[in-house]
Amino acid sequence: MPPTPPWPPFVLLRNPVRAYAWGSTTAIPALTGSGPSATPQAELWMGAHPSAPSCLDRADGPHPLDRLIADDAEGLLGATTVERFGPTLPFLFKILAAERALSLQVHPTGEQARAGFAAEEAAGIPADAPHRTYRDPGHKPELICALGEFEALCGFRPAEGTARLLDELALPLLAPWAVALRHRPAEEVLPALLRHILDDVRLGPADLATVAEALRRVADGDGPYAEACAAYARTAAQYPGDPGLVAALLLNHIRLRAGQALYLAAGVPHAYLRGTGVELMANSDNVLRCGLTAKHVDVAGLLAVTVFRTGEPEILTAAPARDGIEERFPSPAAEFRLSRLRPTGTPARVDLPTPQILLCTVGRARLHAAADQGLDLRPGQAAYLRPFAGPVHLTGPDTELFRATTGD
Repeated sequence: MPPTPPWPPFVLLRNPVRAYAWGSTTAIPALTGSGPSATPQAELWMGAHPSAPSCLDRADGPHPLDRLIADDAEGLLGATTVERFGPTLPFLFKILAAERALSLQVHPTGEQARAGFAAEEAAGIPADAPHRTYRDPGHKPELICALGEFEALCGFRPAEGTARLLDELALPLLAPWAVALRHRPAEEVLPALLRHILDDVRLGPADLATVAEALRRVADGDGPYAEACAAYARTAAQYPGDPGLVAALLLNHIRLRAGQALYLAAGVPHAYLRGTGVELMANSDNVLRCGLTAKHVDVAGLLAVTVFRTGEPEILTAAPARDGIEERFPSPAAEFRLSRLRPTGTPARVDLPTPQILLCTVGRARLHAAADQGLDLRPGQAAYLRPFAGPVHLTGPDTELFRATTGD
């Protein structure tokens, strides 16, 4: 075991809130016990991302976590984590609260991200340029777990299902694609359709208004696509004139209940529509958008990284761990692992040989180590636990926490 660094076993994090237009004025404040905010609060970030790092309090005041890690990577991350991922916290933990749809997007693989980043660096594209696609050389797998009812679009719907939806809409501009999906491989039709929507053809306001009207008509019926079309129609009202609406029609509409999760691998198109959840991802900014946004849409880059596989997404639930209080969500990502903890009045040991963040979402939890080292966590509060911090124990009947750490 490495020598104990000059850090306490755990410390309360001060976490920044990101105010994006699609956020909610009530969801994050309700979780943290404050009143509604004047502007939308979209995400609460927990981690060491350089654009909005959490802060740790020390004797001389708060310090950004990314800078503290730069000064003492092994002390805060552990030698094994530094060896695996370099001197940086490899994951970013969030509370996400969406009142309107986020952009429809895809993330690249690690190989694609490294190649894309190198190409844009060589081309001299400034890191903050609006048309820049690759902000870093990392991939961005992510996992989101709903804290309540949560709506999303995820992955391409099976071809016959999309053809039937287009039949229900009964629009001449989309009818040929229903025929194509029934007679040609979806892997050929879907990229051609996206290129047609986003690049070859500029759908005008009248075209998109017609699509929105058809969506409302189907939503008002009692057919199998009424619920999905209600979500699409709501999205159309939020982003009038955005051709990405038609791309959204190709994706599975899903509802998550509290405790259900989605894992988003590279190449899978997705958009979160509304709801609150905890999100855990690799610490990257690489996103290729294909609609529902005013930001840059790189059509060629999008088509190059999208996986045109059809099928229904897997909805994940947590599996109980051996200790009785932890439930782990399955994930293949090396950078992160998400689990839910439901402690009791009996102290349970929670220290690990890896860095971790514990986020309280329900009740009041208490971390304690030595007699003089204790920390209470209320909903919306999070603590950073350094590796080899033990023994650290957790108590808290009728409490729920989420744990973010590195993958096995």
